[in-house]
Amino acid sequence: MDVIMPQLGETVAEGTVTVWHKKVGDTVKADELLFEVGTDKVETEIPALVTGIITEILVAEGETVDVGVKLAVIDDGKEAAPPTEAATKDIIMPQLGETVADGTVTIWHKKAGDEVAADELLFEVGTDKVETEIPSPIAGTLKEILVAEGETVDVGVTLAVLALKDGATAPKAAAAAPAAAPKATPAPKKSKPATAKQSHAAPISPVVARLLAEHSLSISDITGTGRDGRVKRKDVLAHIGGAGSAVGGDTEVVPFTYTRKLTAEHMVRSKATSPHVLQAVEVDFLGVEIARRSMKDSWKAEHGFSLTYLPFIANAVCEAIADFPRINASVVGEALHIHKKINLAIAVDLGEEGLVVPVIRDANELSVADLATAINDVAAKARDGKLSGDDFTGATYTLSNNGSTGTFITAPIISQPQVAILSTDGVSKKPVVIEGDNGDEIVIRPVGVLAQSFDHRAIDGAYSGVFLGRVRQILEETDWAAELS
Repeated sequence: MDVIMPQLGETVAEGTVTVWHKKVGDTVKADELLFEVGTDKVETEIPALVTGIITEILVAEGETVDVGVKLAVIDDGKEAAPPTEAATKDIIMPQLGETVADGTVTIWHKKAGDEVAADELLFEVGTDKVETEIPSPIAGTLKEILVAEGETVDVGVTLAVLALKDGATAPKAAAAAPAAAPKATPAPKKSKPATAKQSHAAPISPVVARLLAEHSLSISDITGTGRDGRVKRKDVLAHIGGAGSAVGGDTEVVPFTYTRKLTAEHMVRSKATSPHVLQAVEVDFLGVEIARRSMKDSWKAEHGFSLTYLPFIANAVCEAIADFPRINASVVGEALHIHKKINLAIAVDLGEEGLVVPVIRDANELSVADLATAINDVAAKARDGKLSGDDFTGATYTLSNNGSTGTFITAPIISQPQVAILSTDGVSKKPVVIEGDNGDEIVIRPVGVLAQSFDHRAIDGAYSGVFLGRVRQILEETDWAAELS
């Protein structure tokens, strides 16, 4: 059965294989986790659809391909192998990714003359991104080895010849190889030394050499778990912190997650694209707090979650956008595209995994209670990993909720191609001067800061400032208790 790149959303056209949980030769059960795939919005675990043996992995970790591209092949036993036409089977260099043109034989686990069983580990091959253990496709005797350890050859080149046992039949040729894989053995394309720093006898794969170079490590620093102490990719990752170990005794190295790397790329690109300007207003949340306090217990009993400040702010933002539509827009080329629908993106913190920003569509058509439910639902789905690619598309304005951490003011980064983003920071009790019946009075009120970053290409400070003033006015003057009754 072919394993293909799934479509993680109606508008998603491609995906990146972030990790394989099985390797060639492994048995996988139906519904068992097979691999993970990510887009620029979401990362999803993909289970196997059938039970069988992984015979090919065609797209390596880190590679991005279109939806529908074949990623791997699972032999589920439903297709009979055709009869062999010869008593030998060529073992060829597999393709470890759609764009990978060659590979390095890092180690042979058998020598010429050895017997080898079907699915028994035969050799290992590496590229600059991945190293993979390759099993024998069939039982037989290893007649000859044509490419030595450490040599790099093109995909499809014959590496060895396997003499089949009497009565055995050869399996189908691997789909990863070119249709006309060479039968004669050409001279190896190139021979690479494992690494200048290597002191081990066994060669290492290009991915290991790259990791060593990136982290300025010597191979003698690493304890190898492969045959004859060979250093493998997982050994280097464990040493540099992939398994939570320390480097130098006092520094823990934690590799970025896929989500955090994407967030970093987007934020850097946004700062380079938009001239960011920050404006902020203080808001007296007394009316909101009265409404929250009056129905705290009944709300929690009915809905199962607490009523926070965020849905009130979201409601006020939607109402204010009706008066200031250029806030709800995108910069496309040399023009401003003003959106009629208000699709609010809500930032959800996933802790060490990073930040995701799912979308609530047509937020301006929702009441405060509806917004509260929608915000809680998307946050729960995000933390449970149940969001699809479509949950992240179409946003026109973003709310970044830092209030739960008690921050005073945050300068958020705009999510391209939107023109503004609002940070909702912590609300705390503060002395406030108000006009009473007897003149100015000092009272204690729940006060918080709303900070908006805007794209100065699209709007000016006056427009943004008046918009923030309108949001504040709505929050301070609306009878929220009546709104929720």
